Amino acid sequence: MMKLYWAPRSRSFSALWLMEETGQPYERVLTDITSGAQKTPEYLAINPMGKVPALRDGDATMAEAAAICAYVAERYPEAKLAPALGDPMRTKYLYWLFFAPSCIEPAMVQVATKIEMSSVSAGWGDAQRVFDVLDAALATGPWILGENFSAADIAIGAGLNFAVRMFKMVPSRPSFEAYIARCVARPAFQRAEKLAAG
Repeated sequence: MMKLYWAPRSRSFSALWLMEETGQPYERVLTDITSGAQKTPEYLAINPMGKVPALRDGDATMAEAAAICAYVAERYPEAKLAPALGDPMRTKYLYWLFFAPSCIEPAMVQVATKIEMSSVSAGWGDAQRVFDVLDAALATGPWILGENFSAADIAIGAGLNFAVRMFKMVPSRPSFEAYIARCVARPAFQRAEKLAAG
């Protein structure tokens, strides 16, 4: 059985939601990041970066929310959280799955902290453009791949919910609000919220 190392009010919500979407049993290991539990030698052996989430599947360990999404979606293909190998939609799925941590998250931090960065120097380019591109993609919906919900929606939806609704780090847009509402309405999202609330 997979073990998910997580903490409330953190990026690990996406992995918690992901596991609930699979419908498969898993063990939740609450990692108290306020007391430094993620800095113990035992935890650093699982994730040397000392962050949550992390995942153990037998002898295999991994971290980084988008990587966990990719791994679990492939491990449980019956959950239909990723287009199959050879499906033309897989290219867009992978693009959006990794757009979340490599473009959306840094753009959120840039907007929230008002850091001035050259769009040439920043790996994500320009924060405004990131949100414009996401806005245009979500306008056609209902999900980032159109009609099919995927693990990419978990990576993007959890981040938008965190930054737009919970912490108001990023100004909202109508497409963001409608998308977040669709994410929040999913039973697996609601189960994950209840688990995260304790």
